[in-house]
Amino acid sequence: MKSLYGLYHMVKADFLERVRRYSFLLTLGFAVYLGYEAGTGGIVLRLEQYQGVLNSAWCGSMMTLVSTLFLTLVGFYIVKNSLLRDEQTRVGRILAATPMTKSFYTLAKAVSNFAVLTAMIAVLAVAAIILQLARAQSSLQLWTLLAPFVWVGLPAMAFTAAVAVLFETLPVLRGGVGNVIYFFVWGAGLGIGIEHQLDDLGGFTVIGHNMQSALKGIDPAYKNDLALTISDKIATPKSFLWTGVDWTPAIVLRRFWWVAGAAGVVLVAAVFFHRFDPAREGWRWKRKIKSRGPRSVEDFQGTPAPAAIQGSAAHLTPIIRTAGQIRFAPLVVCELRLMLKGQRWWWYVVAAGLSIACLAAPLNASRGGVIVAAWLWPVLLWSQMGAREARYSTQSLLFSSERSLQRQLPAAWTAGVIVAALTGGGLGIRLLLAANLQGLVVWATACLFIPTLALALGAWSGSSKAFEALYTVWWYIGPANHTSGLDFIGTTAASSRPYTYLLLTGALLAASYLGRRSKLAYA
Repeated sequence: MKSLYGLYHMVKADFLERVRRYSFLLTLGFAVYLGYEAGTGGIVLRLEQYQGVLNSAWCGSMMTLVSTLFLTLVGFYIVKNSLLRDEQTRVGRILAATPMTKSFYTLAKAVSNFAVLTAMIAVLAVAAIILQLARAQSSLQLWTLLAPFVWVGLPAMAFTAAVAVLFETLPVLRGGVGNVIYFFVWGAGLGIGIEHQLDDLGGFTVIGHNMQSALKGIDPAYKNDLALTISDKIATPKSFLWTGVDWTPAIVLRRFWWVAGAAGVVLVAAVFFHRFDPAREGWRWKRKIKSRGPRSVEDFQGTPAPAAIQGSAAHLTPIIRTAGQIRFAPLVVCELRLMLKGQRWWWYVVAAGLSIACLAAPLNASRGGVIVAAWLWPVLLWSQMGAREARYSTQSLLFSSERSLQRQLPAAWTAGVIVAALTGGGLGIRLLLAANLQGLVVWATACLFIPTLALALGAWSGSSKAFEALYTVWWYIGPANHTSGLDFIGTTAASSRPYTYLLLTGALLAASYLGRRSKLAYA
């Protein structure tokens, strides 16, 4: 009973702290927008030319698929910060001094993540009820509508919450690398589950297969096509009546396997959890400590006391003002060195290889494929822009310097553009040699747009996670799949929109300036 009492208060405190953040309110607002889009037909669940009658079964199941697709991806990035926050606020060291076990701590964090995600999914459940009442084609059957949220949505949220804790405990995945890797793991898991008719996390198999079987009985010519699309309305859709999934004990038990998997993931996370002990945080730190050797009391004997302790007067170096002299180029070099700091030799080898591949490959292949990989590789460099000061708590030092807004912000942006130009420089040279002016404009626009997006998101969010998540998803949907309007790299002539992204770059630059200026006002 005492353990449950402690668990309750840990979860409650963590939950209340999270729901007061702007990121939670922003995500909640977007969830409301998704509900609105589903209600107005902006998001459509269709089976070839068929759409279901808007009864409780259809509204609840469609909104469940929307919520699981959204929250298992975006929700992961929202809740993946609980351990980091305890570490930054030093609360973790206080908790580490208590008799609390590692498994209890990781369980509390997973339950807290689950509570946050459940609050979001509850909003979409209410939206499903409003959808049916507003466009009533049958009477409201509350349990029929809510059952998909309970049996599909909640297990998916539990597993996502546990995976977020696991990623925070693993040395490599706790940072930006994990943010990028999760998107590909999420996409691969969703695709494999649907392709092989497995019980996938999002519930597309269990709900979609039931819909397909029902429609097959009505129209034998139906070819099992099912799609959850955006702004893809059918002019005259055919309607069919679907009464929902028969939630048998076997189906419910299969869904509970995801809950059991979440519990297993929490236990694995407890194994890797270092309990806020820097000596157990990573092998590199251990190696440095070992090479430095043990420290004993004798090591400090005979060491003279610092000057401040001895009582000697301290003299500060006077500030020498040089009016009208702005050394912009050295500042850009410093920003570039900070951005590249910590990169190993193999990072430069891969970056150089991708740039050379852009130059050596045929022009169509270079624009259509190689440059896409070349401009994903530096994502963790760009994600530092605008957020490095918050991460290392150097805002007071940076923002108190003279004209930091007019000097440091343009220097950081220029360094990001240089990284884009260098990593994708092979394609730029190839387009220049081919005298392809249109392609060169598209390439230059992308070089400007990518770091500007990173700077704007970093300046407003104070975190690198926003860019890492948004850019990876945008990169996959747009350039990787040549989606018109979203292809900011311009991999094909049909999908290229250089002047649109040039205007967007200007808007993002203004947003970066305003975001940094607002931070200076409170510094």
